[in-house]
Amino acid sequence: MSTAVVGMIAGMALGFAGYFGGFGAFLLVAALGAVGFVAGRFLEGDLEPGDFFRPRDGRGR
Repeated sequence: MSTAVVGMIAGMALGFAGYFGGFGAFLLVAALGAVGFVAGRFLEGDLEPGDFFRPRDGRGR
């Protein structure tokens, strides 16, 4: 499945949540989608837990 199709499905899900559930449901769906995205990247091996905790200046390597 292409990235464009996944983005369209996510946008439709957010639209339905916003329309039928209000702004709170919209935020909940968006937050859970972000958590699912990060979890998926971890499972695919694209991210490592240390990526979130390393300093940006490059020291400590």
